[in-house]
Amino acid sequence: MTRVKRGYVARRRRKKILNMSSGYFGSRKNLFRNSKESVQRALCYAYRDRKVRKRFFRRLWIVRINAFVRHHGSKYSTFISGNKRIHYIINRKVLASLTIFYPDVVKEIISKSIENEK
Repeated sequence: MTRVKRGYVARRRRKKILNMSSGYFGSRKNLFRNSKESVQRALCYAYRDRKVRKRFFRRLWIVRINAFVRHHGSKYSTFISGNKRIHYIINRKVLASLTIFYPDVVKEIISKSIENEK
């Protein structure tokens, strides 16, 4: 039986996984089997959490807008519906940053959306 030399392909594949697992604790960074397992799990979590991060930030923006709007005597749902009626197309990310950096602008938007609601 002749000896098969795999060349650099297998080494390159293992090295890629081991480089991805550098910084892990214990044998997860040194041994190929352990590192392959933990890298696969980490990649799955990374994929999932990219989606979760979008949900998380949307919830955060809604909480910030709601707190600001309630402080000025209205509710989030009426504020958003009023904005849709007067055709203000400002997304929640921009509205949340406006409440922090330019509260006077948001006060005017709130007053216009409440006037339209009544």
